[in-house]
Amino acid sequence: MIDFAARRWAYMERIGDGVAILPAAPTFIKTADQEHQYRPDSDLYYLTGFAEPEAVAVLAPHHPDHKFILFVRPRDKTMETWNGRRAGLEGARQRYGADAAYPIDQLDAVLPQYLEGVSAVHYHFGHDKVFNDRVHGWLAAMQRKVRNGITAPHIMVDTQVILHEMRLRKSPDEVALMRRAAEIAAAGHRKAMSTTEPGQREYEVQAELEYVMRKGGAMGPSYGSIVGGGFNATILHYHENSDILNDGDLLLIDAGAEVEYYASDITRTFPVSGTFTAAQREVYEVVLWAQEAALGQCQPGKRFCDVHGAAVRTIVEGLVHLGVLKGHVDDLIAQEAYKPYYMHKTSHWLGMDVHDVGVYKVGGEWRELEPGMVLTVEPGLYFGEDTDSAAARYRGIGIRIEDDVLITHDGYDVLTKDVPKAIDEIEGLMRKRSAAAAMP
Repeated sequence: MIDFAARRWAYMERIGDGVAILPAAPTFIKTADQEHQYRPDSDLYYLTGFAEPEAVAVLAPHHPDHKFILFVRPRDKTMETWNGRRAGLEGARQRYGADAAYPIDQLDAVLPQYLEGVSAVHYHFGHDKVFNDRVHGWLAAMQRKVRNGITAPHIMVDTQVILHEMRLRKSPDEVALMRRAAEIAAAGHRKAMSTTEPGQREYEVQAELEYVMRKGGAMGPSYGSIVGGGFNATILHYHENSDILNDGDLLLIDAGAEVEYYASDITRTFPVSGTFTAAQREVYEVVLWAQEAALGQCQPGKRFCDVHGAAVRTIVEGLVHLGVLKGHVDDLIAQEAYKPYYMHKTSHWLGMDVHDVGVYKVGGEWRELEPGMVLTVEPGLYFGEDTDSAAARYRGIGIRIEDDVLITHDGYDVLTKDVPKAIDEIEGLMRKRSAAAAMP
């Protein structure tokens, strides 16, 4: 159970006499009058637990009475009949702990009052141009009243300076949610491995995977699932998920589950037939070795770049061993000769957002890993249709292995360890599929 009030107090202690403004995420039209499924802004939800659109939270620690203010949609019987229940002003106070609540249409008239006498405004500029303009308008109007004795804010602080640093370090309650998201997604990946057969369409596998995740308690996928067979596995952000899976091809699945707005992010690659070919096995082992080397760098005190560096070195060593690259490993790394085959980074932060907040460098230096941080570790190798620089037997092989990793006080914890990734484990699980299908 997340203690949103404790989070707010911790954040307000850090912003001093400043005021934080956190608008809800906008809604987006999918087609005609149909909207995309709404997903709340992560910063707003992190501090309030409020998940409705058309809302703004204001945190004003300097105010004698109203330290937490919510602007929300009022209750409306007709609109709620059509579009679902609203918390309303009373719910904002009673259910979410707001000291004061106002209708959202009073935002321009009321919010500037909470900016008087403070030095700084904490807001994520650049995220929403329309709302940016409103904030600038409030500040400009206050500046014009300075001669009347009103003190206007004169410092603008991006929310990533304090709030995003808080979000980067996960509490035990957050880790529990992320562990649950990982377990649910892992079950989906195991189901996909155990049911995939030649002749299926990619979207059939996607349906099995996402069914298991939803049945397991996920709110849904944490991002658009990638289910790519054959050459489609060499497209990093492949989303069509519509082709037939052929015997002899690999299937790459990059999919995660979302639990109470916390994400998991898993990638596994396995043979559609249930057995790796010799060439697939050779490439797969290089990627698996690279992940093992990268995981070895997931320690407190190591730098974020060390994880990628370890993966790159192992990838290059492997490519030399396979005959894809020729030369000295250090020279090939310096020349980035691996990039035609491994073009992405090894890691990103993970949390409420799949590519979660938190800067990767501090003072120009790659930041050190600390307990409570969660990152992905996802090396890969890709030999696409136009990869003429590698032997023909490698062409069409796309492999990525991705796990979610919590930095602990004495090392790391792989949250997604429940999905097989060793070759014998994968083939063993898929043999059980074949055996079950053969039973009368």
